[in-house]
Amino acid sequence: MAPESLPHLTSYRQLLATAEVRALLAATLLSRLAGRMFALAIVLYGVTQVHSTVLAGWLAFAAVAPGLIISPIAGSLIDRVGSAWAIAVDMTGSAVFVAVVAAAAGVGCTNDLVLLALTGCFSLTSPLSFAGIRALLPRLVSPGALDRANALDTSINGLTDVAGPALAGLVFGLAGSSVAFGTISAIYAAAVLCIGRIGWTRSSLPRLAPLFSQAWRGLRRVTTEPTLRGLALSYSLYDVCWGILVIAVPVVAARHFPGDGGATAAGLLWAGIGLVGGVTALLTGQLRTSGRERRFIGLGMLLSAFAVRPIAAEFGLSGLVLGLMVIGAAAGPIDVGVLTLRQRRTDPAELGRVVAISMSLNLSGGPIGSALAGLLVTWSLTGTLAVAAVACLLATICAVALIPVDEAAI
Repeated sequence: MAPESLPHLTSYRQLLATAEVRALLAATLLSRLAGRMFALAIVLYGVTQVHSTVLAGWLAFAAVAPGLIISPIAGSLIDRVGSAWAIAVDMTGSAVFVAVVAAAAGVGCTNDLVLLALTGCFSLTSPLSFAGIRALLPRLVSPGALDRANALDTSINGLTDVAGPALAGLVFGLAGSSVAFGTISAIYAAAVLCIGRIGWTRSSLPRLAPLFSQAWRGLRRVTTEPTLRGLALSYSLYDVCWGILVIAVPVVAARHFPGDGGATAAGLLWAGIGLVGGVTALLTGQLRTSGRERRFIGLGMLLSAFAVRPIAAEFGLSGLVLGLMVIGAAAGPIDVGVLTLRQRRTDPAELGRVVAISMSLNLSGGPIGSALAGLLVTWSLTGTLAVAAVACLLATICAVALIPVDEAAI
């Protein structure tokens, strides 16, 4: 269904009243919940069943890195076969791969190479959903409802960030690894059923267009067009801050709550960030961001810089809690602004490639930030948070200076 054929949607209730939008959001919720559960469960399996933290680290790497590397090709596939088809392929593949992991766990198979191979295969298809969902949304809603649709998308992320790890830990601890992985596989299967309720249409790209040529064209598009390049640079710098916080938050929590209390405190802090970000994303969707995305992005990144350094670094544990909640609150408007602006200023025929590549570039800042934090945090926690603040300030400058104001300058 084309956006032009839909009525102008003015509220979340009207948006959710559209059957295909409701089905896509349900599939998004289920698939992201399963993904968050798998990210923790596979690490727990390496630590508790195989008793190898080294393997757990490699499994965590294999669950993410292969998908990031092939994202340009995945984006080309989305544009070629259609978003709904691509999403269904990923969710079906994920259900199958995780089911195999569940079976292997059930019979006590702990072969490192097999686990790494299965986890890597799971990762390879993941860009089809990550990018496919965000390429499909603009085709299901009217332009006036795009910011609200993205707000719901962002709030789902916040919800699954909280619920996914909690549910995975609970099931893994009470019922064991096999049941945990089986549950994850079943959730992916339920997501496939939701996608089946959406009309599947193929792309207008020539069927015989060379796949690698289309992938290269998408990469050039993201790196040469001012809006897409500015978004990629600013958000990847902003994500450096988040990568630093991944290391810094557990360190601070462990210093204030020795033993198991540190892990619990860190989990609660991240849960609070997810909840606050989800709420502010929904509120942002009510403000009609269309045409004002740069302002939301720039102000949110600037606010994050002040929250992470003067507040979080200078006032102990209470300052950290307040600073993280402010950062979480700023994340909602930033994400809604980035998603909406990228979708509005991208040719629909290239949206799959653009979203897949942009998301990979955006996520590249996280590992860099975590690597920096691992080196710096033993030297100075305050200095580490200062680096995070500088990254946010640089992201603000890039957002303001590099993202064009003029809609035609894309």
